Amino acid sequence: MVSAPRVEVSPSVEADQRVFMRGVSYKDYELVLLARGEASVPRISYAEGVLELMSPSRSHETLKTLIGRLVEAYAEERGLDLNGFGSWTLKNPAVERGAEPDECYTLGPPGEVPDLALEVAWTHGGLDKLDIYAKLGVGEVWFWRKGRIEIHVLRGEGFEEVERSPLLPDLDLRHLETFLDEDNQTQAVRAYRLALRGGS
Repeated sequence: MVSAPRVEVSPSVEADQRVFMRGVSYKDYELVLLARGEASVPRISYAEGVLELMSPSRSHETLKTLIGRLVEAYAEERGLDLNGFGSWTLKNPAVERGAEPDECYTLGPPGEVPDLALEVAWTHGGLDKLDIYAKLGVGEVWFWRKGRIEIHVLRGEGFEEVERSPLLPDLDLRHLETFLDEDNQTQAVRAYRLALRGGS
């Protein structure tokens, strides 16, 4: 049975807001999705009777947007057919799992699930997203935690952390991370594009 762990956040960090509900059926989960409609928040995750509603903080949204823009800039500079789907609602009644990533992408034509899901772990706790994504069949998940992007690749029934993305093997994420402290997103993307082109 999936439990809903306690959420912890440093007092100095702007916190995401999370609410957990236990004993929720998959049918009720789908009704909650229907009631929320096309709104982008709260983001809704579900695993074996536990429903999580998450309203991301401004800092969370700013960071996930900048990471996404940098990844998209990389794909454009390298001529890759990367397609973005935002917080695509991923769900499967057969495994009683559902999630909405911060950003997600396919490389080439879209399939039933994205090739890559991006998550900003701004606070600690919540449902086990890697378990959910594994059951949903997402091939690669990136987690930003404390200034670093972790790469997790689906191997069999679970994820393995690796240093390089099999999906984007030439992308140096350590280099990309150096642009995440820039307050102005447009300037960060411009500087990153210049660096990718071999500029200073």
